[in-house]
Amino acid sequence: MTQRLEPVNTQDRLPASTQVVIIGGGIIGVSAALALAERNIPVALLEKGQIGAEQSSRNLGWIRKTNRHAEDVPLAQAADRLWAEMPERIGREVGYRQSGILFAARNDKQMAMYQEWHQSVESLQLDSQLLSLQQIDQLAPGGTEKWVGGLYTPSDGFAEPAIATSAIAQRAIEKGAVMVQNCAVRALATAGGRISGVVTEQGEIRCTQVLLASGAWSRRFLGNHGVSFPTLPIICSVLRTKATQGPTDIAFAAPDFSFRRHSDGGFVITQRGALDAPLTLDHLLIGMRYLAQLRAQRSYMRVSLGRHFLRDLTLPRRWKANDVSPFERIRTLNPSVNEGINQEALTNLAKAWPMFAGIGIDESWAGLIDVTPDSLPVIDHIGAIPGLTIATGFSGHGFGTGPAAGQLAADLVSDVTPIVDPKPYRFDRF
Repeated sequence: MTQRLEPVNTQDRLPASTQVVIIGGGIIGVSAALALAERNIPVALLEKGQIGAEQSSRNLGWIRKTNRHAEDVPLAQAADRLWAEMPERIGREVGYRQSGILFAARNDKQMAMYQEWHQSVESLQLDSQLLSLQQIDQLAPGGTEKWVGGLYTPSDGFAEPAIATSAIAQRAIEKGAVMVQNCAVRALATAGGRISGVVTEQGEIRCTQVLLASGAWSRRFLGNHGVSFPTLPIICSVLRTKATQGPTDIAFAAPDFSFRRHSDGGFVITQRGALDAPLTLDHLLIGMRYLAQLRAQRSYMRVSLGRHFLRDLTLPRRWKANDVSPFERIRTLNPSVNEGINQEALTNLAKAWPMFAGIGIDESWAGLIDVTPDSLPVIDHIGAIPGLTIATGFSGHGFGTGPAAGQLAADLVSDVTPIVDPKPYRFDRF
């Protein structure tokens, strides 16, 4: 994870009971905890490791509507509003900047995809616009690429993952939420056919509602309760440079690199055209559901069979509430950085903007992303287990929509009018 992750001061003692237990201390879980605490609903959030230590602090920080499914855009629009209000709401900065995001195309096929998306969201009244090479050069000068065109949304932006989740969590605690780190939830407890509590490594907490927001761990947790939830892993490697001038403060995405300004003056960079796809047993169990994605994105995937596969096999898929769970065996998912992919990103970027040649690197890291068959999350009640709601499977898009997704989950848990229509995120679509 990034070395800059802000720690959160939480308590060590579990409450005997509460109304809602949230499993998982990422951006979705802490945002839901804040929304519930602001409504004076008793809530306890339990994190097996450190709050924000997995994908919530390892992502690029982009907050975008661009290139989302049209049905997913309303959640992103709601998130824009919540991100803009966040500093006043929590009394802390989260690094939010509405500086715009620009996607550039090298060929007609790539440009046609942007044109098709732009047309698909015409009714949503976004500020997205198609650009020419000359317009791209004006927004991001000093480059050598002859782009065919681009897609630009001025109202998109970014925040700083290393501080945002922690800051939201700290405010939720101040508003009355209980949070406990290094405490894994092993299993759900039920009575009379519905949720009655959770069993943790430190004991049981009685509750009436559970929100599962445990990211890449959700499939394994739900599977232990007989609920099949399809996700497969991909790994994204990222680097952050030393402070430099750079061509623009707009976040920029090319087919084989991306960059955006970091709050310390450097740039966060990744290779958009390369993701590690470590094979696991789940590829055999549910891989057929991903054939459409594989056909469309095969060129992006660096498929491998190795250490990740073996480690996955050693983790149990079924366990009892008094057993040591997989979540205690691995407190934090910490995949190895693919330095080769990071170097590709730097090389590709320096070809487009020679000013990046030879730039120093401050740090690099990698994060594991849980991807659903349609790349949309599930934010819904689980009918087979009354009292259980899940908000997971965000497919690499969770940070940007995090505050709104967390509020939507809190709305469902507390049975109030949802911030957006939850229909696109229903569980039964699988």
